[in-house]
Amino acid sequence: MLEGGIIDPTKVTRVALENAASVSGMLLTTECVITEIKSAEPAMPMGGGMPGMM
Repeated sequence: MLEGGIIDPTKVTRVALENAASVSGMLLTTECVITEIKSAEPAMPMGGGMPGMM
């Protein structure tokens, strides 16, 4: 770890746990979580260019 630039591995673990607790606390106090539903339909094709632009 010292070769990778991590001087204090205990601090890395502590900060990771603090961030995880922060995110989990935010999710527990949030009334809803919004996510996107993946659709099986392909994306719309690109539109044509405007005439006379070239």
